[in-house]
Amino acid sequence: MAEAVQRVTETSVWLKDKARRGGRGGGQPSGLDRDRVTEAAVRLLDAEGLAKFSMRRLAAELNVTAMSVYWYVDTKDDLLELALDAITGEMDLPDPQAADEDWREQLRKLAAEYRAMLVRHPWASPLVGTYLNIGPNNLEFSRAVQQVVHRTGLPAHRLAGAIAVVFQFVYGFGTMEGHFRARCAATGMTEDEYFRHAMSTVSRAPETSGLIEESKDLMAARGGDTVGEMWERDFTFALDLVIAGIEAMVARG
Repeated sequence: MAEAVQRVTETSVWLKDKARRGGRGGGQPSGLDRDRVTEAAVRLLDAEGLAKFSMRRLAAELNVTAMSVYWYVDTKDDLLELALDAITGEMDLPDPQAADEDWREQLRKLAAEYRAMLVRHPWASPLVGTYLNIGPNNLEFSRAVQQVVHRTGLPAHRLAGAIAVVFQFVYGFGTMEGHFRARCAATGMTEDEYFRHAMSTVSRAPETSGLIEESKDLMAARGGDTVGEMWERDFTFALDLVIAGIEAMVARG
């Protein structure tokens, strides 16, 4: 088992030889580098999704041969790991050392940035946890999260649990929202059009009409004229509940 774990961890692109093929010559495709290949992979994943992604498809996008792509990465997994770290770098992180900023607002910002990243790139959700996530951007994000949560006043043995409850909630919320948006786009409908069509269909079905009727008061109280507003209200309140829970645990001592 230990050998299997070692094989898996050592396959991380971040643990491989950093003096990887670089510079021109030796058959390297002109005008490309690892960053440009990674950027193209992200664009392709955004446009077509994880299921359709392949090195051959990426090579066609770059107008090079598939073997040319392998000049920069050894495997498709390497490239997906690079892409995952690249989009993590899009997040605007708060400064945990800013003494005049409240940890609650910094935690809200981290959560909002993580959610937005997952929604922009729905292909990323299945990859989170698949790789070690030890690229420079992921490490910077993890460091910011740990430092902000440390400022909550929770004892050291509770910090990991607090990080889990915040960011596993955000992961689940952002994953669902991102997949919903992707589904709407695939049908050619806006989110509001898709929601109205789905609710109308479910309301007419004998198997589910009763549940919809029972949920009317809940939906009315939820508020929001658009799907986007409903997502936002639910996320904001749910995050407030999580932060209130952290505050309660700190007060409990």
